[in-house]
Amino acid sequence: MTSSEAPGKAGTREWIGLAVIALPCVIYSMDLMVLNLAVPQLSEELKPSASQLLWIIDIYGFFVAGSLIIMGNLGDRIGRRKLLMIGALAFGAASVFAAFSTSAAMLIVARAVLGVAGATLAPSTLSLIRNMFHDPTERTTAIGIWVASYSVGGAVGPLFGGLLLEHFWWGSVFLVNVPIMILLLVLAPILLPEFRDPAATRLDIVSAALSLLAVLAVIYGLKQVAEYGVGWRPLLSVLVGIVLAYVFARRQRQLTDPLIDLTLFRRPAFSASLTVYMLGVLVAFGFFLFISQYLQLVLGMGPLEAGLWTAPSGLAFMLSSMLAPRFVRKLHPAYVMAGGLAVAAVACLLLSLVGSSYGLAVVMSGFVILSLGLAPVFTLATDFVVTSAPPERAGAAAAISETSAEVGGALGIALLGSIMTAIYRGAMSAAIPLDTPPDAAEAALGTLGGAVAVAKDLPAEIGATLLASARLAFTGALATTAVISAAIAAAAAVLAILMLRRVEPVAH
Repeated sequence: MTSSEAPGKAGTREWIGLAVIALPCVIYSMDLMVLNLAVPQLSEELKPSASQLLWIIDIYGFFVAGSLIIMGNLGDRIGRRKLLMIGALAFGAASVFAAFSTSAAMLIVARAVLGVAGATLAPSTLSLIRNMFHDPTERTTAIGIWVASYSVGGAVGPLFGGLLLEHFWWGSVFLVNVPIMILLLVLAPILLPEFRDPAATRLDIVSAALSLLAVLAVIYGLKQVAEYGVGWRPLLSVLVGIVLAYVFARRQRQLTDPLIDLTLFRRPAFSASLTVYMLGVLVAFGFFLFISQYLQLVLGMGPLEAGLWTAPSGLAFMLSSMLAPRFVRKLHPAYVMAGGLAVAAVACLLLSLVGSSYGLAVVMSGFVILSLGLAPVFTLATDFVVTSAPPERAGAAAAISETSAEVGGALGIALLGSIMTAIYRGAMSAAIPLDTPPDAAEAALGTLGGAVAVAKDLPAEIGATLLASARLAFTGALATTAVISAAIAAAAAVLAILMLRRVEPVAH
């Protein structure tokens, strides 16, 4: 196509193919949400420590984040459809492994394998959209649908997962992935075209290993600081991660075909969008875990009832992400993104009132408003990032975009979770009844799930006092974390305006 030709419109095949592309996105979101619902049952059966529980939740995001760069580049080289199918096969197999885990350590390993397999899905699907939809308006709409597919999984996942958990064991939530991945393997060769970079060189495995190790070292160190306090080992881990990241960046400048084209970060549309995207996801992912635990462990809901109460936020996210292309027809994308983040900050402040007598109403309304605010931010930030790179490097650009999202999500769970744990422990250390057995006191001090589990086996009066104290401590920790999240969302809104308001938006 020459520069004088208008971008071609997508046909029926592309739009049907988009529905196929959305399947792994739905599964990714479902897998995250249903695991959150399964945390109470999981905690009771596998009895993970506080550290193990955090690893079960966030190691998936760590390995996705660390593996995305290599997978995005691999898709550019071997074909994005081929990589999507390989990832779907691996994801389905790892889901079976996770479903039948018999220990916390085994489940952590299974989640790590799921993370590596999951890293093939997002860059493959997003880069296929970049190549299938050339018209700017259609592409933004397609990306909005792609983002909305995550909210579909977020809305359906709790309902379906809650239904499974009412009747089956916690591992059943992983088996949901298997039939959908089989469907993807059947439909992808029929409906999706293949794209690859014909001029690509061999993949630099050393760079990929450096990126993976850098992410894991930094996050591991931060988690250890939160878990055990400042010490030379966690600080050394963080320092090693930073050094590895520096070596990685130096290596990219020396390669003729780097995994990451560092010149992209000089473009405000690229670097600022990545930062805003990461901060928004950090806020969202942290609350996904906390709200589920609040509904089940504080308010005493069953998994299905909790899933029903969280469904409206997923529907709100889906609606708002679909409306993003309409918003930018009237306003500059920078102001749409800043407005969405401001709404998210207000929602977090509302969530800080969770300790009031209207706790359930506060949580549900705040969570819906949070979804309405963040959805356009995710759609437009993704559009900015993927259109900043040439089509033949769409896989690498999509990988960078999703890396920022996965790092944001993992940090949201790890950092906000660590803050929650520290506040919870501080409150519980002075609230545990003196005649509580040492083992039970240690479990209750670690997590709210641990307190709920041991309270059942204690004398009625002691168990009731311990449980009430744990619920009060968790609610107070959630309220404080919400205020911190509001400040993060407000800072991201300011960044969006300062860095993106002068960026020329793509015509819609």
